[in-house]
Amino acid sequence: MIEAFIYDAVRTPRGRGKSDGSLHDVQPIQLLSAVLRNLRDRNHLDTSLIDDVIMGCVTPIGEQGADIARTAVLDAGYAQSVAGVQLNRFCSSGLEAINMAAAYVMSGQADAIVAGGVESMSRVPMGADGGALFMNPAIVANHNIVPQGISADLIATKYGYSRTDVDTFAAESYRRAVEAQQDNRFHKSLVAMQDEVGVTILDRDEGVRPGTTVESLGKLKPAFEMMGGMGLDALALMKYAELDKINHVHHAGNSSQIVDGSAGVLIGSKEFGIRAGLKPRARIKAFGIVGSEPTIMLTGPLPAAQKVLKRAGMSVSDIDLFEVNEAFAVVPMFFMDQLGIDHSKVNPNGGAIALGHPLGATGAIISATLIDEMERSDKATGLATLCIGGGMGIATIFERMS
Repeated sequence: MIEAFIYDAVRTPRGRGKSDGSLHDVQPIQLLSAVLRNLRDRNHLDTSLIDDVIMGCVTPIGEQGADIARTAVLDAGYAQSVAGVQLNRFCSSGLEAINMAAAYVMSGQADAIVAGGVESMSRVPMGADGGALFMNPAIVANHNIVPQGISADLIATKYGYSRTDVDTFAAESYRRAVEAQQDNRFHKSLVAMQDEVGVTILDRDEGVRPGTTVESLGKLKPAFEMMGGMGLDALALMKYAELDKINHVHHAGNSSQIVDGSAGVLIGSKEFGIRAGLKPRARIKAFGIVGSEPTIMLTGPLPAAQKVLKRAGMSVSDIDLFEVNEAFAVVPMFFMDQLGIDHSKVNPNGGAIALGHPLGATGAIISATLIDEMERSDKATGLATLCIGGGMGIATIFERMS
């Protein structure tokens, strides 16, 4: 089978996903077009060599609708022959785009694809597209569907994670992110967002908060306790009847930040690299997707990682670094505990709690972060994984090229 290589990865900074965030006035098409232009320009890329652009977007309506991937191809000035498609697998969309691109290349049906994602959460609010999974009363009742925050608290309750536990993890995420930002560890993939005349709008992830501690996080009120008391806890406990109640431990400080951002990864065959004059940075070794129990919802990274490790003929000990999306603190905590992974190998530069989670782009962002860190710390293998709404998990294994 043809091998799929990663030749480069680019991402914007992550801006606070609110009206006062630095990227709020930037349209999502501008975020995505900037990524495509930077990939082209810094690699002196002949874009006619690219077959397709695959971009994740979780709320593909309004400014993010109408196949934003093809729109960005046109706006960025790529060759007319380059196609574009938008996909939505909830929070894993950016990594799903990478995996889909790799499958195209491995099967010989494409030579090179740019994959990634975009989400302007300040301009197109999360959940604005509705959907039967969360809004159809029969679906919700029949499958005990609850908001993800309650699912996170359900995991914490079932597996014994306290408020102090999740706050301690979150404080460490902030500490690592501050250190990474101060050491300029994100420089290889991060490109400043500029306006039409070249003035820099934002050149670093905006949500990093120095000085965040367990004590400061301890002052925040649980975010999902009130909605849980309105009947949603009871709905979840119908599935998990062994529990007396749900302990609400997650809040804004130990959950992923709402942000704006975009990312793109250049994926191609060995022959593409030769034609383009580019050296591969990493090889995509294996990838996989699973469904998981939809009420607790967020445990999918565990079976996804187990599935992809088996497919690759590897064990957990063969992986040097992990990027586990910090949708909520309990997600990577559960993952590490179940697989016996030391925290030092997981999210060494912080995660979405400190840096943000631009839904459609996050999978590509953490893949870029992982490859950058593999190169920086001279590690050979890395695994990226995300939990997914509706009860799913995704995982991809990358090998660094020496």
